[in-house]
Amino acid sequence: MAFDSLTEKLQNVFRNLRSKGRLTEDDVKSALKEVKMALLEADVNFKVVKGFIKDVQERAIGQDVMNGLNPGQMVIKIVNEELVRLMGSETTEIKLQPGSAMTVIMMAGLQGAGKTTTTAKLAGKFKLKGKKPLLAACDVYRPAAIKQLQINGEKQGVEVFSMGDKNRPADIAKAAVAHAQKNGNNIVILDTAGRLHIDEDMMAELQEIKETVEVHQTILVVDAMTGQDAVNVAGTFNDKIGIDGVIVTKLDGDTRGGAALSIKAVTGCPILYVGMGEKLSDLEQFYPDRMASRILGMGDVLTLIEKAGAELDEEKAIKMADKMKKAQFDFNDYLDSMEQMRKMGGLSSIMSMMPGLGALGGKGKMPDLDSEENEKKMARMEAMIYSMTPEERSNPDLLNPSRKHRIARGAGVDIAEVNRMVKQFNESRKMMKKLPGMMGGKGGKRGRFKLPF
Repeated sequence: MAFDSLTEKLQNVFRNLRSKGRLTEDDVKSALKEVKMALLEADVNFKVVKGFIKDVQERAIGQDVMNGLNPGQMVIKIVNEELVRLMGSETTEIKLQPGSAMTVIMMAGLQGAGKTTTTAKLAGKFKLKGKKPLLAACDVYRPAAIKQLQINGEKQGVEVFSMGDKNRPADIAKAAVAHAQKNGNNIVILDTAGRLHIDEDMMAELQEIKETVEVHQTILVVDAMTGQDAVNVAGTFNDKIGIDGVIVTKLDGDTRGGAALSIKAVTGCPILYVGMGEKLSDLEQFYPDRMASRILGMGDVLTLIEKAGAELDEEKAIKMADKMKKAQFDFNDYLDSMEQMRKMGGLSSIMSMMPGLGALGGKGKMPDLDSEENEKKMARMEAMIYSMTPEERSNPDLLNPSRKHRIARGAGVDIAEVNRMVKQFNESRKMMKKLPGMMGGKGGKRGRFKLPF
């Protein structure tokens, strides 16, 4: 995730704080100096960092903290609360018109920010909520924009309104709204043109659309990888045309992520969603408290649960959990678990949401779990499982040496690789049997896994 490096640095600072019994004012100031450097290196706006550190310091050197039983943990708690406040405190929804009234949403942003893909992702979100969205292709300059929107709209099962590239965007927007009124669409999302940089023509075009149709929500799409430029772009758009919210894309990439921490403070506009991948389902509602937890390495279990609920087959998951408890996990379940893991964005994505494991995905800590090399390993594993008979998959205990040799030949791998996979599988099965106790289930000790405060 974007914040891996920041998470790692903050965890080091907090580890030092927790190791001290009592804190002095100098301890707090020294720790916050390191926090300040970590935030600046993550490309958080300088003024934002300055205000953030001032607010944390004022609270952290108060009597309640310094004289408390666990001052180190109290400082971490304050940092967490101030991070949440910085990003907006409350989750903000896109404001829709009441009842059955139509809502017109205009998407804006620079070229390359992922605006057209994000527009289709957003339409998919509305469709899942029972709405009937219409996508309007108002980008008449980029040759592939209309086609891209049509392909993504088809994938999402959402209608796309287009008049080609010879009409004015304002006229297309007007016709799209008229089409929606006739066809019972209650949301119209206008995909407008981007530019390589902000210019007067772009702003004039967006203003003309707003004058031609009633736009209820103007949403800016910014690329997290552009760092401080994303914040500057958001500020300019807000000044020129007024924006109601921001969607930050590419937050899953190798970026420092400072834009997500700065936008609300600099522009006053809330972050609505974050793009966490290239798939059309990879758009997450932005929860400031959950993002703060991820940044501090405390995971994001609620988002993980929601993701699992959306992507996983509930009936399969219940059966698999039951098998795990009884240590009856077989190779068919192994195949299912690999498929479900892919649906949820891969192992690195899952680990980034687990308390205490987020920073493990960072560079220099461990290899990329979703790298091409590991994908190949998984493919070979699948080939070995598919080389087994249905009986062998259901009953792994049948795998004697001669059967393993046959499986190796069928999958085109060395016998050592088959032995390694079977050993790994058996170890996984043993671990599954222990999990209920480790998580505080029947017979297990509760509270073994703790958050930092």
